[in-house]
Amino acid sequence: MKALVYTDKETLTYRDEIDTIAKEGETLIKVSAVGICGSDMHAYHGHDDRRLPPLILGHEISGINQNNDQAVVINPLVNCRSCQECKTGREHLCQSRGLLGMTKPINRPGGFADFVAVPNQNIFTISSKNNINSLSLTEPTAVAYHAIKIAEQASFTKIKKSKILIIGGGAIGLLLALILQAKDSQDITIIDTNKKRLDVCKKASNCNIAHPDDSNVLDNYYDIVFDAVGFATTRQKSIQTVKQGGVIIHIGLSQAAGEFDFRKTTLQEVTFIGTYCYTNEDFQLSLNMLIEKKIGDLSWLDYRSLKDGANAFREIHDGVTASPKIILLP
Repeated sequence: MKALVYTDKETLTYRDEIDTIAKEGETLIKVSAVGICGSDMHAYHGHDDRRLPPLILGHEISGINQNNDQAVVINPLVNCRSCQECKTGREHLCQSRGLLGMTKPINRPGGFADFVAVPNQNIFTISSKNNINSLSLTEPTAVAYHAIKIAEQASFTKIKKSKILIIGGGAIGLLLALILQAKDSQDITIIDTNKKRLDVCKKASNCNIAHPDDSNVLDNYYDIVFDAVGFATTRQKSIQTVKQGGVIIHIGLSQAAGEFDFRKTTLQEVTFIGTYCYTNEDFQLSLNMLIEKKIGDLSWLDYRSLKDGANAFREIHDGVTASPKIILLP
């Protein structure tokens, strides 16, 4: 089979690989579409010790079940189903969780290939009437959906009355805005340093957009701040802009450490919550939301051939692509 393989730092090679074989309890999926995630870029830059070369990356997957020819969407988060977290509906916090397209804790090849082997319980069957390629967006939609659910639980202000700042105009940032709008939120601002990407976010969501340094991005103002980037500078922006008693939801994984104003966090009772992935229920509800077109027509998605995937990664790296999400087609 053909695959796009992460072979070294900032190096991807489209080449022949040994055909994937499904083990017991798994099913072989012919990949139809697979999105490039920010965490794939993190690995590409050599900053993820859970993704080591050589590795087939990619975990935002839709495809065809080779056992019955049915269209499917894949939940790439693999868990044990027996620990306390799995048994209490918090399986995304499983003590031994893994992900397709990772080397640790278990080496599982991802979806940047013609075929991928997937645990049976991670397969969500869909109608062939749906746009199978766009539904590869289910995984990042579930990440955004879960983050908003946590914000709703933590915020003193109801979500539709909250002043909301989203840091980062990538796929997660835009999906946050679209889901929030589906929940009747009105006051949403997206900030990013990439003007091309902001223009796409504006067209897709009609939210307020701004550069992080613009004067209309106010300090001590927002009820809820979503950091969908995760640099030290964006965390500083989060605490700078959140109001007293507000909530910061930290989603991005770009930088592990850095300076942060814990004094303001303490004195003004700011709630800071990290969030990772989603539950199975979040995944299903996000898939339903996409099928029912509750977050728009997704015309902002950018489709590329898998064989041109290395160029797509390079464009994202260089900051020249306007698209919040590039989806590769084998």
